[in-house]
Amino acid sequence: MIEFQHVTKSFKDNKVLSDISLTIEDGELVAIIGSSGCGKTTTLKMINRLIRPTKGKIFIDGKDIEDMNKVEMRRSIGYVIQQAGLFPHMTVRENIELIQRLEKKNDEEIRKNTDYLMDMVGLEGEEFLDRYPNDLSGGQQQRVGVARALANNPKIILMDEPFSALDPMTRVSLQDELIALHEKVDTTIVFVTHDMDEAIKIADKICIMKDGHILQYDTPEEILKNPANEFVENFVGKNRIWGSPEYIKVEDIMIENPVTCSGDLSRSRCVKRMKERHVDTLLVVDQNRKLQGMVNRKALYRAKNPLAAADTMMKTDVLTASPDDNILQLLKLIDEYDVGNIPVVDENEKVLGLITNSNLISTLSQQYLTEDEEETEGEPSEGSHAEMTEEEV
Repeated sequence: MIEFQHVTKSFKDNKVLSDISLTIEDGELVAIIGSSGCGKTTTLKMINRLIRPTKGKIFIDGKDIEDMNKVEMRRSIGYVIQQAGLFPHMTVRENIELIQRLEKKNDEEIRKNTDYLMDMVGLEGEEFLDRYPNDLSGGQQQRVGVARALANNPKIILMDEPFSALDPMTRVSLQDELIALHEKVDTTIVFVTHDMDEAIKIADKICIMKDGHILQYDTPEEILKNPANEFVENFVGKNRIWGSPEYIKVEDIMIENPVTCSGDLSRSRCVKRMKERHVDTLLVVDQNRKLQGMVNRKALYRAKNPLAAADTMMKTDVLTASPDDNILQLLKLIDEYDVGNIPVVDENEKVLGLITNSNLISTLSQQYLTEDEEETEGEPSEGSHAEMTEEEV
């Protein structure tokens, strides 16, 4: 765990960081983001004591880094910068093996680890190990830089805008490889970037900074849904969540408290309830709100007896969604099963809400609305799952 406690950093009269406190848990990939001069790179460099705080303390696994041996600490922390930072007079092999040899590890162990690392970052050892950095493309150099950072099996890797100088296609490829790599190794990664799309894509948590202050530190999902203030909202972008639809959950868009009935409600009372609540579907639940089935207007057409009970007319084979499902999963269900209304239930089948075609369309349309239109549209109402006239029933 990395912990900043009330850290301030000043360069003469220029205060770069102002009393920041931050905790990064083991195994997390945390992106630090903000505009130029916000203090993000200074924060990163403090972790391995390239920059020392003016006030406050920094701890790694509960130990004050000021009490650690600086050389040993830096060897135990991987570091990747722009342009990879490889030594140009050394081969790829020599760059990767440098720290391991300083640690006087066994030659055979080093060779096996180097081959393993090259494979991990997607480079063929026979083709690249004896070449020099200048013979490699920018993307290949960055892969070697990551391999070198991993060579000593560090618990922490610091990455200072490592992909910013690369072309867009190479950058996307390396972002994907970093995500895959992070899933394989139990390593804490602190990643500085100025690109919000990159931060959202790769990070477990995002730290947004401005003028040496932390404005918001949370998961990408929470920041997209609930920006801490207007600056964060504008920095993130009002419609950016539509670029990451996996963060739009069913619970965010469902109709809460949908119209329900008990299984013994008669046909005539079902009709009355639908008319009064302007809906075309009733969810049949037991006394604990556990879903039993659904009654729709087609079932009412078919049932001629006005005293017929809801549980004799209901459909029991009902497709349901979880509140944690995302909108992409929901759309796939709707397309695959051609359904209009999907009850939302918890793990005990208790009804939590309802998704309908109309409120789903209303949600999807938000990405195209201007701010003025959003103000006049209002929230989707419960009745939006379809108004029904008495004649239709």
